[in-house]
Amino acid sequence: MDTVRAYDEVVDFIAAGTTPDSVIGFSPSAAVKERVAYLIDREKTTGLSPDEKSELDHYAQLEHLMRLAKARARQYMGDE
Repeated sequence: MDTVRAYDEVVDFIAAGTTPDSVIGFSPSAAVKERVAYLIDREKTTGLSPDEKSELDHYAQLEHLMRLAKARARQYMGDE
């Protein structure tokens, strides 16, 4: 598994049209969550290969992007 699936989920979400409520409610799939948890566990225990480290970094970037989008959506809704 690579980050393509996670990127596809975000792209599909955006392409389908969004509202502030749907942005706030967005959550990655169970498969993506499991993969991230696995990589974090491996990073803490046995270490990651360079490809796995890159994959985890990409997940972190997507997470940051979605946190920013959720914060902006809350501003649009007046829920600062």
